[in-house]
Amino acid sequence: MKPEASHASTMEPRRPSASDAADAALASLGYKGELPRNLSMMSILGLSFAIMAVPFGLSTTLYITLYNGQSVAVLWGWVLVSLISICIAASLAEICAVFPTAGGVYYWSAMLSTRRWAPMVSFVDGWLTLVGNWTVTLSINFSGAQLILSAISIFNPDYVASQWQTVLCFWAVMLVCAAVNAFGSRYLDLINKACIYWTAASVLIIMVTLLVMAPSRRSGAFVFGHYDASASGWPTGWSFFVGLLQPAYTLTGYGMVAAMCEEVQNPEREVPKAIVLSVVAAGITGVIYIVPLLFVLPDVAMLLQEAQPIGLLFKTVTGSAAGGFGLLFLILGILMFAGIGALTAASRCTYAFARDGAIPGYHLWSRVDKKLGMPLWALALSTVVDCVLGCIYFGSSAAFNSFTGVATICLSMSYGVPVLVLLVRRRELVKSSPFSLGKFGTIINMLCVVWIVFAVVIFCMPVSLPVDPSTMNYASVVFAGFAAIAIAWYFAYARRNFHGPPVLGNGEFVPGVTGVRHHGAEANVGTDSETPDPASEKN
Repeated sequence: MKPEASHASTMEPRRPSASDAADAALASLGYKGELPRNLSMMSILGLSFAIMAVPFGLSTTLYITLYNGQSVAVLWGWVLVSLISICIAASLAEICAVFPTAGGVYYWSAMLSTRRWAPMVSFVDGWLTLVGNWTVTLSINFSGAQLILSAISIFNPDYVASQWQTVLCFWAVMLVCAAVNAFGSRYLDLINKACIYWTAASVLIIMVTLLVMAPSRRSGAFVFGHYDASASGWPTGWSFFVGLLQPAYTLTGYGMVAAMCEEVQNPEREVPKAIVLSVVAAGITGVIYIVPLLFVLPDVAMLLQEAQPIGLLFKTVTGSAAGGFGLLFLILGILMFAGIGALTAASRCTYAFARDGAIPGYHLWSRVDKKLGMPLWALALSTVVDCVLGCIYFGSSAAFNSFTGVATICLSMSYGVPVLVLLVRRRELVKSSPFSLGKFGTIINMLCVVWIVFAVVIFCMPVSLPVDPSTMNYASVVFAGFAAIAIAWYFAYARRNFHGPPVLGNGEFVPGVTGVRHHGAEANVGTDSETPDPASEKN
């Protein structure tokens, strides 16, 4: 009897795993699963948290709010943008739960649009996403290079990094991040989780050290109510909005992790949760980091003499170069997590957009290295593009302002496109989303769109006035350059050959992987009112 029972057990069909189910759902969205699904929800949350890198992002952009309002701009600007970012994250999470693919907002824009407009809308949003991913990685690693070199000035106040030293250091940081992504991809899950613990420990250590060692402290009135925009040159009220670039840039990377959907089991459930929870965690972390910093803030005029004043702040408060460097080292650790995570997301975004033929040379950039288990050529392209863009610093000492501005503008606009299309289409396709916003969805979506339109305007502004060619914010120029490349490629190739995601190019339409079809929503989505749905014609 035992041999028969054993034989019978071997004949039982293998139960499909969560990875098999996720790959089957991905196939219904038009793609074959090529990447290993070895990342957890905590890993994606850690990746998003790493890209936002709150202590690092706030530290490297501190000068923006010191110019534009000081305490009120730093603290209340952070709270305001955090609340808005939670709304945007929730809007994206609601859509991600229906269409969990590495294409992210690019794919969502296509599937939410009518068939007539889907190719153009997805092409535009895809390029916004791609440029946003590239430039946010660039800005993280470039500011990291500046921060590394500022550590030297802690011990040698007369040291001023030259342009070529800054660019070489930036290239070195980029290459380290690329090497970790290429040869350590199997350890990304561990790296992303470690980021959460390193960041939490760093914030706690910095907070306690500053409050204990500070020779004097600011008043509560200064921390929570002091406003001084005299150094900015902007009108008093408008200066506050210019200062919002600091929190908006820091909190802009959460949507990038949608590019990791194809490396997660149960992505329709895990990735949306990670997107929203990471923003909530980042908002809370920011407040915990900012308040002690403001209580011990030294003379602002002295800090503004430094391109990266956080090292000088740490040194002044602790009273020693060694103490200042010790705290700065914790921030530099967060830099490495942020640089690695941002480049991971950028390479996956490049891979996803290339496999649909939307990038010149897409046959190469869409290849997956089977041995390494990651899109090696997409990683190489992302790294090279960022290294080339870093050379802008040779022409403008304010290049970092441009990088942060372009990253924030492009990613914000890329998030806004699918949300706007969703509103125009009356939110039909997300009514049965596992991450539904319910009756508040329309209001939340409208708030997101209004904010993004406003943000695009203010983030093109220079940090302070007056400006000259070396201090101008060239965000609009860099943005226009990428737009010219995208437009040229569209008319040269994509207008005739690009059809958006493959399910649209094949004349098919799917309402997502969450059972929307069973609720009858597919009858009036994805098609023009005057054009019948080809998928329904087949039936």
